[in-house]
Amino acid sequence: MLMKSIAAGLAGTALLATVAFAQNPTTTTDKSPTAATTATTTTTTASGEWRASKMAGLKIYNDANENIGSINDLLMDKSGAVKIAVIGVGGFLGMGEHLVAVPFEKLKFVNEAVAYTGTGTKPAATTTTGAATGTEKTTTTTTTTNTATSSSSKWYPDHAVFNATKDQLKSMPEFKYSE
Repeated sequence: MLMKSIAAGLAGTALLATVAFAQNPTTTTDKSPTAATTATTTTTTASGEWRASKMAGLKIYNDANENIGSINDLLMDKSGAVKIAVIGVGGFLGMGEHLVAVPFEKLKFVNEAVAYTGTGTKPAATTTTGAATGTEKTTTTTTTTNTATSSSSKWYPDHAVFNATKDQLKSMPEFKYSE
């Protein structure tokens, strides 16, 4: 039984080897470079470019810094130019989400993080120095922390801005992928 398995393995290897040896290599006699070797790329780095794979899921805000949805998909024409952004509005964990198609050029991409627009204000720190004689000196110090990080090192913008409310997007016709 072992001999049959070894013989079958050797026969299979011999068949594969003969197919590989039967192929004739193409040789060129002239010394001109082939098309594959003359094709070069115009850039070797893509500094400042964004990855399309990172655009899916990108949050979209309106002019009032309200989160109105996120990019679900980008549609492009045959030349490769992105023409439409499919935006998911509403829903929870993908359930009940309303898809709308908006022209890509209507989106404005922003590298800085969204500014905090909460209703509460951060109180300033007050320091009192001197004796409690009524002539104390009061110094008010306001400390602000900049949490916005530059995304020039990232391969995608922080968010996009679209001039509409969530209700306006929900009232737009629903986008459906055609079959």
